[in-house]
Amino acid sequence: MRHGKKVNHLGRTDSHRKAMMSNMASSLILHKRITTTLAKAKALRVYVEPLLTKSKDDTTHSRRTVFSYLQDKDTVNILFREVAEKIANRPGGYTRIVKLENRLGDNAEMAIIELVDYNTVYGKDVAAKTEKKSRRRGGSGKGKAAAATTAAPAAEEVAVEETAPVAEATPAVEETPATEAPAASDKEENAEKGE
Repeated sequence: MRHGKKVNHLGRTDSHRKAMMSNMASSLILHKRITTTLAKAKALRVYVEPLLTKSKDDTTHSRRTVFSYLQDKDTVNILFREVAEKIANRPGGYTRIVKLENRLGDNAEMAIIELVDYNTVYGKDVAAKTEKKSRRRGGSGKGKAAAATTAAPAAEEVAVEETAPVAEATPAVEETPATEAPAASDKEENAEKGE
């Protein structure tokens, strides 16, 4: 009985499973995103996140420990140089699993597993761009004072310019014979009826 044993064997022997997880972890580190089945993605997350945490501490011991799992020098170098810098401030949760449609051949549940800090759609870059826009709208303390002094005279000029044309337009509307035209047409209608 396997009470309390939470590891998913994925239908493979121990050596096959370890080799597959090592290969998938290397691919994830190199390509930053891979597509696989949902079960493998969940198993890979448990496998690779402790390695990503170890990469934050760049010592010989942590490099050797990670190499014992990955068995690839190039991947270990990329992990400790590039990826470790990106995830330095993140306290955990380095990967994201996004479910996809089922596979056509065998209807297996598919998923994308990706490194969170390398995704531009959900990443910090998008949030930083929106913050810049909101800062421009709100402005800083210095900009508000300068804008208030320059905007106040401009607003007064606009108000003066707007009131003048409106005053001129009002008499022009009164001078038009709008009331006389319907009366003339009424007289013509009455004259036509009388004829």
